[in-house]
Amino acid sequence: MNEEIDFIIDTAKEQMDNAVLHLEKELRNIRAGKATPSMLAGVSVDYYGSKTPLSQVANVNTPDARTISVQPWEKAMLQEIERGIMNANLGFNPMNNGEMIIINVPPLTEERRTQLAKQAKAEAEHDKVSVRNARKDANNEIKKVDISDDMKKNAESKVQDLTNKFIATIEDMYAKKEVDIMKV
Repeated sequence: MNEEIDFIIDTAKEQMDNAVLHLEKELRNIRAGKATPSMLAGVSVDYYGSKTPLSQVANVNTPDARTISVQPWEKAMLQEIERGIMNANLGFNPMNNGEMIIINVPPLTEERRTQLAKQAKAEAEHDKVSVRNARKDANNEIKKVDISDDMKKNAESKVQDLTNKFIATIEDMYAKKEVDIMKV
């Protein structure tokens, strides 16, 4: 084709890739029934005056499906870690036994599962809009390029094929997460 057209299509593909990566990250933060260390991924701790991710001051493990254990590398950090978990507002009640922090992850109620599924759907819709915006931007750029109408139609067709592929990927990711959330 044309280098300018290839660049426009590559840029659109990159924007669509970013939308899918964003959705992956957001869906990871929506918890399903099982306890995972990633549930505490957004927790920051005051480590000697600077905000530090929890994973850099402690080991985070899941001894079973309903428990998360946080083993600090320095015992002096126990209160700060506990405070960081509470401030993250994740709905967890950390217990400090003097050695480590133990978090019991309560099972989700049906109402909460429905709420989380709606949240996941909203994230998926948001990222579909991002993909469609990338398509619109690419098509607008293609119209500005000085090439034949046939080449423009081919380029727009390629962009539409990319859009369809990424929308299908997003719908698939949402469907899997919804099944995961609704599973008791």
